[in-house]
Amino acid sequence: MATTILIIFLIVYLGMILGGLPFLRLDRTGVALLGAIALISINALTLEQAVASIHLPTMALLFAFMVVSAQMRLGGFYDWVTQKLAGLALSPASLLGVLIGVSAALSAVFSNDIVCLAMAPLLVDACRQRQLAPVPYLLALACASNIGSAATLIGNPQNMLIGQTMRLSFDGYFLDAILPVALGLAACWVLIAWQTKGRWKERAAAAESQAATVPFDAWQTTKGLLIAGALLVAFLVAPWPREHMALIGAGILLMSRQLRSQNMLGLVDWELLVLFMSLFVVNAAFQSTGFTDHAITWLASLGVRLDQPGALFAATFVLSNLVSNVPAVMLLMPVVHHPLGGVMLALVSTLAGNLLIVGSIANIIVVDAAARRGIVIDWRRHARVGVPVTLMTLAVSGVYLALRF
Repeated sequence: MATTILIIFLIVYLGMILGGLPFLRLDRTGVALLGAIALISINALTLEQAVASIHLPTMALLFAFMVVSAQMRLGGFYDWVTQKLAGLALSPASLLGVLIGVSAALSAVFSNDIVCLAMAPLLVDACRQRQLAPVPYLLALACASNIGSAATLIGNPQNMLIGQTMRLSFDGYFLDAILPVALGLAACWVLIAWQTKGRWKERAAAAESQAATVPFDAWQTTKGLLIAGALLVAFLVAPWPREHMALIGAGILLMSRQLRSQNMLGLVDWELLVLFMSLFVVNAAFQSTGFTDHAITWLASLGVRLDQPGALFAATFVLSNLVSNVPAVMLLMPVVHHPLGGVMLALVSTLAGNLLIVGSIANIIVVDAAARRGIVIDWRRHARVGVPVTLMTLAVSGVYLALRF
């Protein structure tokens, strides 16, 4: 039985690396779901044990903030922000800096994937209207969204998982993360501005249909911002579980006389929720075999102690780029025991996502949005920004965490 579980586990994580499996039209979610089904079908876990392995507080928090982000999208908030940015009378470099700051701030609250999904198509149109080269701004949007999402425990799925599972303090994490995040955003601006110097302008492209925009609804946007603000305050001062408060906020937003709940729930990333639940089941079955403990012992005999900061830092960086940050975090959380280990895991797994296009869903969203508008951002073009940004932000975080440890 243990050998069969190991084979299924390895196939699932091979799918995480490849983004699917050869000869099958499966993405990462499909691979993880089939792996969970296979483990239940061979009685590696009973159905009750499989359900118990899913961390429901994390799932509830993730779902609730997807509803909040849906409210902001349907209220036209992201479209309005992008249009306002495009209209600012600033130099190209200054506009880049404002874009980095705004997208980072939004990602810290409303999730980096949602921000990129909403803003990328409109950003292309805005750049073309001003005859600016879109690629530097698109890369800045992707990198800044990833970096900014590391600032809070609700900025991205892996941070929500870490914060909920390890019961990290919301304000305590923010105070630990804000300095490396701020320095990382500054480094991102300096690098992209330096690389683009003298090449900001681009001749206007032939007339194309522009991305569809959602009309700005002041009331719906205000309602969403009020709920989001109230939740942030509650996370800082209220003694109640974060997932309970977030679900209440989502419930209030769903009780709308104008926005159909069908439309709001249609914007929830159900595939990501299924991926999370499936990986919980796969990892629980794998841990029941004892292979995890044997692997940790074997690595320790080679001098690689994952419970030590340096080894954990390196392992998080490597795994995040091999299997993506959410699966990497799920694998590494059981070995994290140091009080600042959760902070390291959240920062490194998020910042590592800028290295390659496939390292972050936000990167893929931006590249796909650019392609639909006739703009090619291949892995080489992304790496020119992504690799140095990743190395600089990780270096800053490494120094900061070394001083804190």
